[in-house]
Amino acid sequence: MHLFNRVKFNTPESVELEFTLAGIGNRAWALLIDYLVLSVILVLFLIAWTTVSSQLIDFWKSLFRDRVAFWLQAMAQSARFAIAFLISFAIYGGYFIFFETLWQGQTPGKRLTKIRVVRDDGRLIGLQQATLRALLRPFDEVLFIGAFLIMFSNQEKRLGDLAAGTIVIQTQTPTTSTTLTVSEQAKSVSDQLLQIADLSAMLPEDFAVIREYLHRRRAMSTKARASVALQLAQDVKAIIHLENILEAVTPDVFLEAIYLTYQKFSKI
Repeated sequence: MHLFNRVKFNTPESVELEFTLAGIGNRAWALLIDYLVLSVILVLFLIAWTTVSSQLIDFWKSLFRDRVAFWLQAMAQSARFAIAFLISFAIYGGYFIFFETLWQGQTPGKRLTKIRVVRDDGRLIGLQQATLRALLRPFDEVLFIGAFLIMFSNQEKRLGDLAAGTIVIQTQTPTTSTTLTVSEQAKSVSDQLLQIADLSAMLPEDFAVIREYLHRRRAMSTKARASVALQLAQDVKAIIHLENILEAVTPDVFLEAIYLTYQKFSKI
């Protein structure tokens, strides 16, 4: 097993992205954080359910005081524990389904440890993938089956990942490069973007595509460079809702400005 397994994706713009798989350590930390959050949620639920169900049982006792009432109370106690178990399991599975769907492959634990679930082709996961992963999670945790599969498989997949067609990767953090130069105009446009644009809709993977293009553009032919830059600029404008703004700025300058702005935005 390699210490740092990596996976490559090819984007529609013919840019190759390479990501590091999350690994057993990061995934264990993320799971620990998620279980701490889940524990708080489940404790609050059990306290509330115990209070409510006790009042309901006391109500039944006040209505029936004969031998029949004894059996009804016994059935009520059994139902009380069964309902508590079912709701607790729903909270357990729903926690992962809710956050991984809403936060595009991340839970609170994954967000803090900077890892994310994506499909095998690099696309974001949806409700179906998140549900399959959550339903198979109990099987992965029996006798640490999931941990063994993660450690000894090439793409570090547990049962839920195999069924859902997903992998867990480390999220990319913006880094400045000494070999990348930007124009003075891009710096000016970057200051404007900080005022008029909301870059929260951009994912780290979106930034990685832009960064990869800016690093490789000098090796591209003039025609290919213009085509890729135009497509990337249009895609980014659509993501951050700037379709009809900054049209006079060239695609290259706009992408340089986005590169600078995203780094400033990430530090806010």
